[in-house]
Amino acid sequence: MDLKGKIVSVIGLGNSGYNAAVLAIDQGANVRATDAGDSPALREAKKRLEARGVKVEIGIHTEEYIRGSDLVVVSPGVEEASLALKWARTHKIKVIGEMELGYRFCRGRIIAITGTNGKSTVTSLIGQILKDGGLDAVVCGNIGNSLSGEIKRINKDTWVVLEVSSFQLETIVNFKPYIAVILNITDDHMDRYPGFSDYFAAKLKIFMNQDEGDHLILNYDAENLRCLEKKAKSRVSFYKKSSADTFDTDLKGLHNTENILASILVSSIAGVKMPSMLRTIKYFRGLPHRFETIAVIGGVEYIDDSKGTTVDSTARALDSCKGTVILIAGGKDKHSDYGAIKSRIRGKVKDLILIGEAKDAIANALEGASIIHRVKDMDEAVTLARRLARRGDSVLLSPMCSSFDMYRSYKHRGEMFKKAVDGIRCETQEARY
Repeated sequence: MDLKGKIVSVIGLGNSGYNAAVLAIDQGANVRATDAGDSPALREAKKRLEARGVKVEIGIHTEEYIRGSDLVVVSPGVEEASLALKWARTHKIKVIGEMELGYRFCRGRIIAITGTNGKSTVTSLIGQILKDGGLDAVVCGNIGNSLSGEIKRINKDTWVVLEVSSFQLETIVNFKPYIAVILNITDDHMDRYPGFSDYFAAKLKIFMNQDEGDHLILNYDAENLRCLEKKAKSRVSFYKKSSADTFDTDLKGLHNTENILASILVSSIAGVKMPSMLRTIKYFRGLPHRFETIAVIGGVEYIDDSKGTTVDSTARALDSCKGTVILIAGGKDKHSDYGAIKSRIRGKVKDLILIGEAKDAIANALEGASIIHRVKDMDEAVTLARRLARRGDSVLLSPMCSSFDMYRSYKHRGEMFKKAVDGIRCETQEARY
C-alpha cells in the first residue's frame, strides 16, 4: 500500500486511531484526524499529532475532515452510525479499519485469536510460549497496543500474536492471518448488532481470506463452530476437552483447560516443543480480573472476574466455583439474554447482588432463581456480600455486562472491587488486636 502524498483521514483517536495516524504519517501520508469525544487523553493525542503536522479536531466531527480524502481509517469503537462514516460513504471514499491498515505494512506471520471469551488469556499465553520457546513474538491488538503501533518492531521472522475483536473484523478487506483461532462465539454486543447472526458473521471474517497454506483452529466443544470446517479453505484443526485433561498450572477455572489446549495446538504449529510449552504453562500467571482470587477472609473466597462481561463468561465462572456463591453482577446493559443463565443461578447462587444500569433487566430475567438485592455501588455490594457469606462460600464479581455506566473500564471496576475487599481485610486484621 503506497500512502505517500495521499490524504488519509483517521476517525477515532484512542490507541488504535492514534497509532494508525502515526503509521500513516511515517508512510508519507497527509493525515487528518477527528474524534467526537473530548478528554485529557484525547487532548494529549491531539497535541502530539499536531506537533507532527496533523490537522486534528476533537469534540465534534466536521465534513471538511472527510471530504477530499483518499482513504479513511476507522477505529474499532466507531459505530456505523457515526456522522464521519456517513460522510465517507457519501463521498465514496474507501474505508478500512486500523487493523487492516497495520496488516498492509506487517512483515511478520500473524496468529489471530478471536472469541467471545478467553481471547486475552489465550493471546497472552501463546505469546509467552513462543517467547520462551526462543521465537521472536509480539503480542498486540485488542489486548493492548494496536497492530499499527507495533509495525516498527515486526520483521519477517516475527510471530505477531494478535487479539481480534468483532469490531475490528467488521472493517477488514485483505487481512489474512497465517493461523486463525476461534475459541467460542456466544451472545454478546447485542447493543451493537441487530442480532446474534450478525455478531457471528463478523467473527467468521477472521478466516475469510485464508487459503490452503493457512491454518484455522476451532474449539470442537463449541457446537456452533463445528460446521465451519466445510466453509474454510484453510487447513482446519480442532481441539477438544476430555476428562483426562490436567495441567500443572496456576490458571484457575475449567474454562482455562480449553484455553491451554488452544494455545498448545497453535504453538505446536509455530514449532515450539511440548516440554517447553508445559514449562511455560506451569508458571504462567493468569491475567488480572479474570477469575482471580484476591483474598480469602474468614473462610470466604473473594474472586475478581470483572472481565466476565458476557452471560457465558459468568456461567463459566460459576462452574469453576466450589461451594455456594454470592454473585455480584450488573453494569452497562448490552441487551444480552440474562435468562440463559437461570438454571445455573438457581443451583449455585444463594444471593445475587446487582449494580448498575442493567440491574433491573437482570433482576427481571432471573426472578425466582435466587434472592436478589439491588445496591447503588461496589462498596455497598461488597459490604452486603460480606454479611451474607458463610465459611466455604465464594463472593464472585462476574458482571455479565460492560463497565462503562459506572467505571472507566473492566479494570477500573475490578480495582474498585479489590479496594472494597481490602477494606474488609483491614477491618478483620484490626479486630484481632
